[in-house]
Amino acid sequence: MGVDYGTLSGRAVVVRVRDGAELGSGVYEYPHAVMDTTLAATDAPLPPDWALQVPSDYVDVLKHAVPEALKDAGIDPAQVIGIGTDFTACTMVPTIADGTPLNELPEYADRPHAYVKLWKHHAAQPHADRINALAAERGESWLPRYGGLISSEWEFAKGLQLLEEDPELYNRMEHWVEAADWIVWQLTGRYTRNACTAGYKGIYQDGVYPSRDFLAALNPEFAGFAETKVAHEIGQLAASAGTLTAEAAAWTGLPEGIAVAVGNVDAHVTAPAAQAVQPGQMVAIMGTSTCHVMTSDTLADVPGMCGVVDGGIVAGLYGYEAGQSGVGDIFAWYVKNQVPARYAEAAEEASLSVHQYLTELIKDQPVGAHGLIALDWHSGNRSVLVDHELSGVVVGETLTTRTEEIYRALLEATAFGTRTIVEAFTNAGVPVTEFIAAGGLVKNTFLMQVYSDVLRMPITTIASDQGPALGSAIHAAVAAGAYPDVRVAGDAMGKVNRNVFTPNPTNAAAYDRLYAEYTALHDYFGRGGNDVMHRLRAIRRDAIVGAAEAALGAQA
Repeated sequence: MGVDYGTLSGRAVVVRVRDGAELGSGVYEYPHAVMDTTLAATDAPLPPDWALQVPSDYVDVLKHAVPEALKDAGIDPAQVIGIGTDFTACTMVPTIADGTPLNELPEYADRPHAYVKLWKHHAAQPHADRINALAAERGESWLPRYGGLISSEWEFAKGLQLLEEDPELYNRMEHWVEAADWIVWQLTGRYTRNACTAGYKGIYQDGVYPSRDFLAALNPEFAGFAETKVAHEIGQLAASAGTLTAEAAAWTGLPEGIAVAVGNVDAHVTAPAAQAVQPGQMVAIMGTSTCHVMTSDTLADVPGMCGVVDGGIVAGLYGYEAGQSGVGDIFAWYVKNQVPARYAEAAEEASLSVHQYLTELIKDQPVGAHGLIALDWHSGNRSVLVDHELSGVVVGETLTTRTEEIYRALLEATAFGTRTIVEAFTNAGVPVTEFIAAGGLVKNTFLMQVYSDVLRMPITTIASDQGPALGSAIHAAVAAGAYPDVRVAGDAMGKVNRNVFTPNPTNAAAYDRLYAEYTALHDYFGRGGNDVMHRLRAIRRDAIVGAAEAALGAQA
């Protein structure tokens, strides 16, 4: 059984150990979804750039999606030998000693900092900036392992925000837990950190976290953060974290005592499912955001990467990670907020989604004919600039610009963002030799062709609609002893369609010209040429906070 925890739902898949055949699946949407404007418990407004979730939603996935998958598969649950899970990251849960989330303590239910901070919670950017500046000033040895910058999405930035904005909760919290590890804790009854998030999101390099001295220089009360809130037993990927408890067996319908694999991240767990564990094979897991992972036998500093971790994907190789904070989220925002009603009506008449309809309208237009270029920063930039104060841009609009043309420009912008990442790796001496796409966006064949043309590379696609869940099942099979390691299990259970998309030379040449313009805008707004995006963010925060304070004053 593999269970994939995404941004809005959890998906469970029953997978045959012999050959990776997916026998049944189940999906459960989180009832509380993402809280990014108001706190569900009180309807109180949240500040800008917050993104929270309710941890009980994750347990409900086990209670609903797993039994649904078993029923869909039509198998005897006694045949299931193990369960593996993966999670979006970095998603953090503040808990007390026994793993109870702070928001489940009645006295803290109305406190935003008591809830899960989802990966796309970017309100800790000022704290990340301070961490980066101090690390650079002191020459901290771990900083180059993260391309010179750590993200506001990660454990230490979010932890520092918690301390400085709600010190009472910070002191009440006994564990600062990755959701990937918290859900395994619920399944096994014991807390085990996974090596993947510890290395990529927890600044754990060469067996140590950042020093007390460094953390105290950020804030004296932060000195013990690593050793008292974060540090814990670390489990290796595909190892067993324990066995399924009686309580978890009752939730899921699975046999008590089966193996539970050490937690993992949705992107990294997908690599063996895409048979992409050899050096140079980059896997892009494309959904609301995109995470790019690859292995290498070379240790190098790649500017703007999310990290390099020894054994971070498979044992014996360095695992690299980069990513784009917004991809499918950008397309969804545009369709929800910027598309006239007449398009939705026409799409319904054509029995198409609005996304499909816009794609059909624009797919045959010559490359560049819309006269537009966009920056894919609507959710900030994860790689290579590592700056979530950046924002989206569309340049070239005229009174004749059509809705579908802007949509296409946004699709292309995400491809240009991926090319920026690929070139950063190649230029740093970690060449990308094969590009494999996974995730929900793979179904958009026009988008995949754009990526192939922009990258000037063939694109292989994973032959599964549930790549992360399949990857989690592969790790579960290893944890249960069915295979000796992830490489062997991936060869047997993973599946891909090789070189489904190949570059069109004419389109590729045209995209080269557009990419040059993308790069010029990228550097102008992202590398200090013009700081307007940061100034606008500050103005927005001041306006929202000022209005909230005025409202509270009026109520008083």
